[in-house]
Amino acid sequence: MNNAPGHWPTAPPGRRARPRARPRTRHRRAVANTLGLVFSAVMAFPIYWMLLTAVRPAEEIHHSPPKFWPGHLTLEHFRRALDTPTFWANVRASVLIGVGTVLVSLLIGTLAAFALARFSFAGRKAFVLVILSVQMIPLAGLIIPIYLLLSDAGLTDSLLGVILTYLVFMLPFTVWLLRGFIAGIPAELEEAARVDGCTRLGAFRRVLLPLLAPGLVATSIYALVQAWNEYVLAYVLLSSNDKQTLSIWLVSFQTSFGTDYGGLMAGATLTALPVAVFFAIVQRRVATGLTAGAVKG
Repeated sequence: MNNAPGHWPTAPPGRRARPRARPRTRHRRAVANTLGLVFSAVMAFPIYWMLLTAVRPAEEIHHSPPKFWPGHLTLEHFRRALDTPTFWANVRASVLIGVGTVLVSLLIGTLAAFALARFSFAGRKAFVLVILSVQMIPLAGLIIPIYLLLSDAGLTDSLLGVILTYLVFMLPFTVWLLRGFIAGIPAELEEAARVDGCTRLGAFRRVLLPLLAPGLVATSIYALVQAWNEYVLAYVLLSSNDKQTLSIWLVSFQTSFGTDYGGLMAGATLTALPVAVFFAIVQRRVATGLTAGAVKG
C-alpha cells in the first residue's frame, strides 16, 4: 500500500475495493418514492373526482374540456340527495344490515375460530377446507337458489333475509381470519387464568378477548365494507323502496332523461362517509390486527 503524500490509499492485493452504494441507494429510494406517489395519486383520483363533481355546479360538470378544479362551490347536489323521499329509510336499512351482519358474524365466527384453534376433533382439517371452498364459490351462481330458498321461508323483501344471506359469505372469511389471530395468542395465558380460578368462559372473556381486539376490529371492517357496499343480492332480494340499501338508492339518480351526475356523486359521497369515518377511527387497530393475524395460520 502506498501512503505517500499525493497518493490515495489503494486496496490490498487480491481484495477489491467495495463500491460506494450510497448514490445507488438514494437513487433507488427516490425512484420507489416517486412510484409510490404516482400510484397513490392514481388510486386517489377517482375519490377526488367524486368529491369535485359533488361540489361544483351542473354547468361545470359537463364542461368540455373538463376542469380539474371547481370555479364555484355549491351544496345543491347534497341538498337534493338528502331530500329524496326514501333516503333516510335506505340509511336505516343499510345500518341495520351492516351492523347486524357484523355483530352476528363476529359472535358466531369468534366461537367457531376458538374451537378450531384450541380444540382437536375429528374432521377439523376437513372443516377448514370446507370454509376455504365456500369462499371460492361465485356469487352469481348462487343468486337464484338463494332467492328460491328465501322465498320458501318467507324471507324475501326482508332485512333479516338479507342479513342471513350475507352471513353465508361473511362467516367463512371471519372464521378463517380470527382462527389465525387466536392461534397467535399463547394458550398458556388462558391456562394461567384457569389456574388462578377462572372458568374456561372467564378466561376467554378476560384474557383472550382483550388480546383479540385488533383482530375483531380488522374483521369487522371487512364485514362492514362488504355488507355496506353489496349491490346484487340486495337488489334481487329487496323490492320495497323503503327497505332498499344505499347502494340501490344511488341508481335513482339515473333516469330515462339521463344521469344526474352531481346528485349521484353527492349520494356516493354520503354513502361512503360512514365507512370512511369508522375506518379513520379504528385504522391503527386495523394495521395492528392485519400484521398480528399473519403470525400463524
